[in-house]
Amino acid sequence: MEANFLNNRICLNVLGNSLENAIDIYKAAEGHVLVGLLSKNYETVDLAVADMKRVADRIDNHVSVGLGAGDPKQWKMVAEISQQVQPIHVNQVATATGYTRALLGQDETIVNSLISPTGRVGYVNVATGPLSCQEVQAEVPVDTAIEMLKDMGASSVKFFPMRGLETVEEYRAVCEACVRHDFMMEPTGGIDLENFEEIVTIALNAGVKRVIPHVYSSIIDPVTKDTRPEDVTTLYEIMKRVSQ
Repeated sequence: MEANFLNNRICLNVLGNSLENAIDIYKAAEGHVLVGLLSKNYETVDLAVADMKRVADRIDNHVSVGLGAGDPKQWKMVAEISQQVQPIHVNQVATATGYTRALLGQDETIVNSLISPTGRVGYVNVATGPLSCQEVQAEVPVDTAIEMLKDMGASSVKFFPMRGLETVEEYRAVCEACVRHDFMMEPTGGIDLENFEEIVTIALNAGVKRVIPHVYSSIIDPVTKDTRPEDVTTLYEIMKRVSQ
């Protein structure tokens, strides 16, 4: 149940399009990667569980159960899949964190909580559930938000959508808060081969103990829909350089 963090500091998170693609990704990062499998791609929980267990068996359980573009309507399916798969990593909206942790029945799985930028440095939006996201955003001081997430059993902040470096000052404040509260950080949204190093370095330089950067569409082949293993290798080389 322990994710393979490079130098105990950083583990990549990318999407897997098939069993073969997941294996190629895992090899490209020498195991320092969590392979995202999206609940939204399956018609039922049972179909998702069967497929995800098959992948997990081949990549040392380095599966990340995902929502699908942060879709809050997938929260319950993610929780129910995770209960049976028992993966190393789960993506979840903030409001469903406690439900998910309870279904898992253990504290080892990394469960992130999706909170969003607000346009105000030092404040985050915690109203990321399927109902709450339709209302006025709930702007909470980031330190309070992290303690709320910890109260619910979360392991890390998933800061989404970052839109690359567009929200960098807000991101920097969240990283600093993660340091103050000994919490993991998962930057997500608009991260690519060009901005990856800067985004990861900001977190590491701030003193965040463990970082899980999510790199999705920018490294997916538009024809095959596979995550390109050669791009994972490029990201892994950057990870080795910045995590020393």
